[in-house]
Amino acid sequence: MSTPSGFDELIHPSTRLSVVALLAATEWADFPFIRDSLSLSDSALSKQLHTLEEAGYLEIRKEGGGRKRRTKVRLTSRGRTAFEGHVAALRAIVEGAGPAAAAGQAPEAAGATAAVTQQRQHHAKAGR
Repeated sequence: MSTPSGFDELIHPSTRLSVVALLAATEWADFPFIRDSLSLSDSALSKQLHTLEEAGYLEIRKEGGGRKRRTKVRLTSRGRTAFEGHVAALRAIVEGAGPAAAAGQAPEAAGATAAVTQQRQHHAKAGR
């Protein structure tokens, strides 16, 4: 199976994917919110943010100074487009592994898949 269009190797590692998914749900997020939401250390999050910023996927804004300095982060339009394309590619991969893909299997493999499905339905009806 070839890699679907839109699959993004830069976003794909779980930590970066989690960061981008979190940011996709908001306009701006504070560094401590992202860090705490994803249970990351300051250094681990900083490294991932820097990588995503270099790719043009994030905008990082530092506000204030001294002890009141705050770091805010948002997805750029390029980052949002890359995230949406990556999610679509992941869905295509998952859907390709589902029941529709079983139709393209060899007869014995498709029969085994059908048997497992029937067995699961039987157990569900029996309340097991």
